[in-house]
Amino acid sequence: MKKVKEWQTPKNSTINLSPPSLLALGFLSFIIIGTLLLKLPISHHGELSWIHSLFTASSAVTITGLSVVNVGETFTVTGKVIIMLLIQIGGLGFMTFAILAALSLSTKLGLKQQIMAQETIGQTSLSKVSFTIKGVLLYSLFFEAIGTVILTIAWLEDYNFNQALFYAAFYSVSAFNNGGFSLFPNSLMSFSGQYLITFTISMLYIIGGTGFVVLMDIKRSKRWKGLSTNSKLILSTIAGLNLIAFVLLWAIESNNPLTLAPMSLGDQALNAWFHATVPRSSGFNSLDLAQMKDASILVTMLLMFIGGGSMSTAGGIKVGTFIIVLLSVISFLRREDEIRVFNHSVSQKTSFKAMAVVSITSALIFLGIFSLSLIEPNHQFMDLLFEAISAACTVGLSRGITGELQPASLFILMLLMFAGRLGPLTLAYLIATPKKSRLKHPTADIQIG
Repeated sequence: MKKVKEWQTPKNSTINLSPPSLLALGFLSFIIIGTLLLKLPISHHGELSWIHSLFTASSAVTITGLSVVNVGETFTVTGKVIIMLLIQIGGLGFMTFAILAALSLSTKLGLKQQIMAQETIGQTSLSKVSFTIKGVLLYSLFFEAIGTVILTIAWLEDYNFNQALFYAAFYSVSAFNNGGFSLFPNSLMSFSGQYLITFTISMLYIIGGTGFVVLMDIKRSKRWKGLSTNSKLILSTIAGLNLIAFVLLWAIESNNPLTLAPMSLGDQALNAWFHATVPRSSGFNSLDLAQMKDASILVTMLLMFIGGGSMSTAGGIKVGTFIIVLLSVISFLRREDEIRVFNHSVSQKTSFKAMAVVSITSALIFLGIFSLSLIEPNHQFMDLLFEAISAACTVGLSRGITGELQPASLFILMLLMFAGRLGPLTLAYLIATPKKSRLKHPTADIQIG
């Protein structure tokens, strides 16, 4: 079969799409297709407006999880399967599917396609691109299958086999891809005391949010000393964040009669753990977020902003970005000449890239909350800020106001979700294109601080 290296127009001219453009068009195409499929009569019960269909499809493809309707009651089995497929596509990424399709047509990618794939998945070696993308698909199916088996067994106590299997498959896909979609009206609050269900789902979204490159490194090395510096940094940071958040949330909410206080010690620990780990991109909740204390909400918003590992199903600025910015600040305060981590130095370019990601994401959230504050003056600022961060960082947690927002606000959230899903990748592509000038300018002495 002859390879098509460029998109040929009817006039025989060529259009070379950049990776950001290709990703944006790819995700947008799936959102449009998903909207049309969800609007079909076989996909939903009763009436479903176009904006609700569009919002649901956007939330699924961007693996956010925000919803304006009760997914379990609004959509038929067909509609739920469509949502599950959209989550899977959004989680693994359009480029992953595109390159897998190319691999099915040819056993070897061209140099141009390899470079595009390299930028997409963050690999440093072109020879590992195909191997990594195949690994992404295999790892996803492997962990989702394990989750489906465990959750099916757990739900057999309450449902027949077909129902239990469907719920298990849906939640495994939604959890591993950090989608956050739930088929129950109160998310997982009804299962706050069921350890097997809650812990299994938490492990799925933690593993999915760690990063496929890190998972492959663990499989290859099988020991801590053999891991790459990147894997050590990501794993240690994730462990530290989870532990600190777990202790903080348990301490803050342990005397809150509307959340943890009425629970047994074991249930308190389970739900504190769940809410310490879930904000890093998965939109499930086992406690009522609207009843949590403001201090807990601030911790949750910080965790949502940080997100998960690079090349994972998680959103946010990413764990690696967060720790590099933190280490850069520490290095500056100590007047050190270089940023060091695990006896390795971090390049200045990496530090600049991390600061750029933080700055752009912060600007995106600011624009979102500014717009929502103008459109929704009757809602609490904390609730709107929580919603904006959740959308921009593709988390999906909400304090219960999503369904009450005006259509204009829903469009703002959709834009935030779309930009948040594309943001880090698009920024990486822009940074990956060097724009150097031979002209050197004199140094200016700018006062900082």
